[in-house]
Amino acid sequence: MKPRAILTAKTHPVLKELLVSKGYEVEDSPQVSYEELGEKISFCTGLIVTTRLKIDRSLLERATRLQWIGRLGSGMELIDTGYAESRGIRCESSPEGNRNAVAEQALGMLLSLMHKIHSAADEVRHGKWNREDNRGRELRGKTVGIIGYGNTGSQFARLLAPFEVTVFAADKYKFGYASGYIREASVEQIARYADVISLHLPLTEETRHFANDSFFRQLEKKPWFINTSRGKVHDTAALLRALGSGKISGVALDVLENEKLETYTDLERDQISRLLADKRVLVTPHIAGYSHEAFEAMARILIQKLEI
Repeated sequence: MKPRAILTAKTHPVLKELLVSKGYEVEDSPQVSYEELGEKISFCTGLIVTTRLKIDRSLLERATRLQWIGRLGSGMELIDTGYAESRGIRCESSPEGNRNAVAEQALGMLLSLMHKIHSAADEVRHGKWNREDNRGRELRGKTVGIIGYGNTGSQFARLLAPFEVTVFAADKYKFGYASGYIREASVEQIARYADVISLHLPLTEETRHFANDSFFRQLEKKPWFINTSRGKVHDTAALLRALGSGKISGVALDVLENEKLETYTDLERDQISRLLADKRVLVTPHIAGYSHEAFEAMARILIQKLEI
């Protein structure tokens, strides 16, 4: 009997090809529901997931044959990895595959904000030719604060090298990575000195609403604020208050606290409307790590790391 793997999300074709070449029977079910997966998982040897489904203990208790879980991209917050590993189920992710895509998007969004590219282009589209109000700021010579110095945070720092910036990087769990223009720093130092702050944090109980009212009140240089990690790492209400009070110069978000727009409450609709109406805000639909190149690289790296 062949081992069986279920793909619970849209994947690059190479992933299925690699699994088949290794003797797997592959079920491609990118729209499978949590309930449907619960009915199938007892026959499953391997599971490929993204952020669409929660792989919790209740589901894993039914996974009597499961040997591995592969997470495309970064972040394992929706997988009960502790329970899975206690059952001998190997859990791997592939942040190496999309770290450059995320870093490039963070840089692109930052430059667009600082030079008012997105808002100026929108004005021209609506018949306005306004040079003076769209005068931008250069990144060169600024201090960039990076909070979370893992795969994407460190890659973002590398991409900043040609801009002659100073990088203050803070990571509670890493040390000894300072080199050249990159300095190890505390969050407090970033709040005091940074002209730009970019979050590259996993979502945990410790990081949930990391960027809250207390965080924004500490900021001294009116920085541009970027979040390409997880939406719940920032508090949207606090972010809007920081914009309104002038504590930040602009906001680039590739992630939102709730990315299912059709489920929004009145409060959430009001918040997103206020964000989108502000020229200092740039929002994209969680696409930073979703480039064509990353889509394939994540698949190849994941199979390699699983060693199946």
